[in-house]
Amino acid sequence: MEDNNTEVDLSLKNEEFYRRYGREKTVGMYTLGCKVNQYETEAMMELFQQRGYKIVDYNNRADIYLINTCSVTSRSDAKARSLIRKAVRENSGAVIAVVGCYTQTEPEEVRALPGVDIVAGTGERKRIVDLVEHYLKSGERIVSVNDIQKNREFENLSVHKNRNRTRACLKIEDGCNLYCTYCIVPYARGPVRSRPYDEILGEAKELADAGFRELVITGIHVSSYGRDLDNVGLVDVLKGINEIDGIDRIRLSSLEPRLLTVDAIKEMASLSKLCRFFHISLQSGCDATLKRMHRRYTPDEYREIVDNLRKYIHDVGIATDVMVGFPGETDAEFKESYEFVREMNFSHVHVFSYSPRRGTKAYEYTDQNDNKIKDKRNKAMRELAARMKKDFNRRFIGQEMDVLFENNKGDDLYEGLTDNYIRVLTKGNESIRNTILSVKLKELKGLDVLGEII
Repeated sequence: MEDNNTEVDLSLKNEEFYRRYGREKTVGMYTLGCKVNQYETEAMMELFQQRGYKIVDYNNRADIYLINTCSVTSRSDAKARSLIRKAVRENSGAVIAVVGCYTQTEPEEVRALPGVDIVAGTGERKRIVDLVEHYLKSGERIVSVNDIQKNREFENLSVHKNRNRTRACLKIEDGCNLYCTYCIVPYARGPVRSRPYDEILGEAKELADAGFRELVITGIHVSSYGRDLDNVGLVDVLKGINEIDGIDRIRLSSLEPRLLTVDAIKEMASLSKLCRFFHISLQSGCDATLKRMHRRYTPDEYREIVDNLRKYIHDVGIATDVMVGFPGETDAEFKESYEFVREMNFSHVHVFSYSPRRGTKAYEYTDQNDNKIKDKRNKAMRELAARMKKDFNRRFIGQEMDVLFENNKGDDLYEGLTDNYIRVLTKGNESIRNTILSVKLKELKGLDVLGEII
């Protein structure tokens, strides 16, 4: 849908654009949110490059600014608005395009921001260059946000050459069917759509040929991969990638607990390249809270999954997400959740406070918690998380472990990860980047570990 009503004279803006920049056009992009968003931004970069545009750093002067938004919390929305206003304020004459989850769920809110030229939803990423070029020709503001709930096809976006990291994300799925009461994601992303198996393996082979040592398997709800396909599931994808020469590690993004049956865990344990690290969504360790969230497992079921992972996969790292301050969460319920998290002894915990999201069931709940209560519980859970992470890392001091090195952190210190997600810092030079080396873990440094290459 297109809308010509705007606070800016777009025809004059288009004239200024060409007067200032001529016909050679540059694009700066900014990504908010998850690894899926990062992947999709890189895919859009390639689409622009294929049409002759030059990608520049977002902080540099550009002809076109593309902001890929997140909407998982109200803070995410606020950050997106702040970035949009900053782009408009500092780049008079540039084209401002906004895409992603925030535009999908609140298109009119984004449309109302002065200076925004293009508003596109989560089903319009592959058309983003066409939308920009239509705007450049017509000067007409564009709002293109379709009903994502009617979408049943995986959007064929691929990434091949825009990566500047040693680990490459590989998106295999989009959408979610669960509709947890706090979550806006199913409304922003629509139903589960799985990428065809052959396409996944094809991109994985290209990434191996490009020199990437580790693939991170991503999606909005990775555990649901294959539910809309015949006779294929996540474990099949992992088995296929495990056979690809050149890939040394396969890392999974967040999983739903119910995927991890004993049989699935045994199959995963048999894959030589699969990292010994599982991020298993929890949200709360209190059964009553989980029911109000519309989560589909109990703490007892979750505990059994963690026990089985530790039984079949030696030295496995287990991470999770924990929400505090959900509507109706009492002091007793928080304590129950806190004690369960402590019992599970996670290696990593992402702690966040409940954020009301308009359009979700929990937004209408009347027993909302005060921000001061949420802040207090958040602080307590974060302190527990830091202690558990240190305890996990401390277990490996004195051991030799393989580390994939990624980034220079300054002072000749290079950063890398073990397969069970211990962040290691060691002396080195640029030659160790994107190599897997044996490192002796020496001592804790904050929440990380100092090591020495052997």
